[in-house]
Amino acid sequence: MATATQLNGLASSLAVSFPDKEQRLVELYQRSKQEQRAFTSVLVENELLSSKQLADFCESQFGIPLLDLDAIELSEIPQKYLNEKLIFKHHVLPVYSQGQTLYVAMADPSNVTALEDFGFSFGLHVEALLVEENKLFNAIQSLVDDSANLDLGEISDEDINDLEVSEEGSRLDEQQTNKQDDAPIVVYINKILMDAIRRGASDLHFEPYEHKYRIRFRIDGLLHEIASPPINLANRFSARLKVMARMDIAERRLPQDGRIKLKTGRNKAIDMRVNSLPTMWGEKIVIRILDSSAAKLNIDALGYDEQQKKLYLDALARPQGMILVTGPTGSGKTVSLYTGLSILNTSEINISTAEDPVEINLPGVNQVQINNRAGLSFASALRAFLRQDPDVVMVGEIRDLETAEISIKAAQTGHLVLSTLHTNSAAETLTRMLNMGVPAFNIASSVSLIIAQRLARRLCEHCKKPKIIEAHLLPKIGFNQDQISAGVQLFEPEGCDKCTGGYKGRVGIYEVMPMSSAIAKLIMEQGNSIQIAEQAITEGMYSLRMSALEKARLGVTSLAEVERVTNV
Repeated sequence: MATATQLNGLASSLAVSFPDKEQRLVELYQRSKQEQRAFTSVLVENELLSSKQLADFCESQFGIPLLDLDAIELSEIPQKYLNEKLIFKHHVLPVYSQGQTLYVAMADPSNVTALEDFGFSFGLHVEALLVEENKLFNAIQSLVDDSANLDLGEISDEDINDLEVSEEGSRLDEQQTNKQDDAPIVVYINKILMDAIRRGASDLHFEPYEHKYRIRFRIDGLLHEIASPPINLANRFSARLKVMARMDIAERRLPQDGRIKLKTGRNKAIDMRVNSLPTMWGEKIVIRILDSSAAKLNIDALGYDEQQKKLYLDALARPQGMILVTGPTGSGKTVSLYTGLSILNTSEINISTAEDPVEINLPGVNQVQINNRAGLSFASALRAFLRQDPDVVMVGEIRDLETAEISIKAAQTGHLVLSTLHTNSAAETLTRMLNMGVPAFNIASSVSLIIAQRLARRLCEHCKKPKIIEAHLLPKIGFNQDQISAGVQLFEPEGCDKCTGGYKGRVGIYEVMPMSSAIAKLIMEQGNSIQIAEQAITEGMYSLRMSALEKARLGVTSLAEVERVTNV
């Protein structure tokens, strides 16, 4: 790193005019050491000179060629050199290799330690290329945002072989721990977790059986087997995961809950919810990845059609009433609710939520984690909310009559209430509340909108191929005349290196039912869910099946997914 005298000369050479320049440079240099940041970043950040001025000066002083980083395709950088730890530690970026030489982009060419560390890690001779500080910062951040480019560690057969080797000769008593022997376990578990994040998994399953141990990821709603390590490592896997989740490793007879916070970048961490369950052959561990940054809280990205979106936005614009989102576990209800909250989240509105667990952190919203052991239930939290001058209240789930009655009371007394139920359709939500014991007139007067939803896998845009269906079969599949007249172009999955089995990502399938006077009348007359659904369709509602077929018609998903998601 340059000395204070050299830095003073830098300021003089650039004719940067600021008082006590030498003293100021020394202060910034000390700050960069304390914060473990690149000194060049601190200089540019404090506007003592621009990125271009700094690069020009370093080029003249060190004789290193200046590279325009914009001319480098980040996607073409060899991934084996993208070591996240070294990149953030030294604020440099490897850009390409030639023979036994690795070229790294850096804004501070005096950082010789960076060259030595990269050379030692990869066994190559390392040469520096000078780049502008702001372009280097943007390139590194771009790679962080696209985590697939960084070395997150994929699971390979070599990793499993390392585990088997480490197990030989380390037959330890279950109550003993040995950090050196467990080092391969730690590395392997970390690779599993990071690989799950890289591949966009929502859940991880660690499953012991009599003669096999299985690790599966849930990707786009379906489970895929990822690895099958030796069964004799089952207890050490569960122990390691329970230590990470701060659970009691000695307790193996009862289920436990915990959380893991995994740092994946300098400014990014991902929360994971962990649950252990005693089975016949050991503890099964399931991890739910709660990646707030991955949740798209944008109503246009969720898959609503224009009419459905208008109904949702109109209901959110009302000062009171109840919006219910329904569907099975993993159908995207939380993201739908939080999308609504993000629209309402302004400094003029007081929003409180009761959740179990809190899955998405939304600044500006007062979020409460339910704790039944301590007596903090949905009902008790909701009572407290009503004494906190709320405008909008979200209840994670209406599970019982008490919570339903308090929610309806809140909706009738000038509050907007959002919540979820576990029912199969919008119409069944109303009959479920009736079966709970909620009076029909309270339901009819408080509920303003019900959204039933599912998640279907999106076809990969790179490999989907047309599917030919004879025209006379379209009505039998379920397409109505308007859809057929608008044109039906169906596609099916094929599979490529950019997707999983022909699918990549998921899209919402929605059934949006507003409370009309005719539906309210049916509720008062104790009408069943079939009558309510027929009335809603008569008023223009698209059922889940119809909405799914519309997504297939537009080429977003396949007929196979329509059949799977709508259970027809």
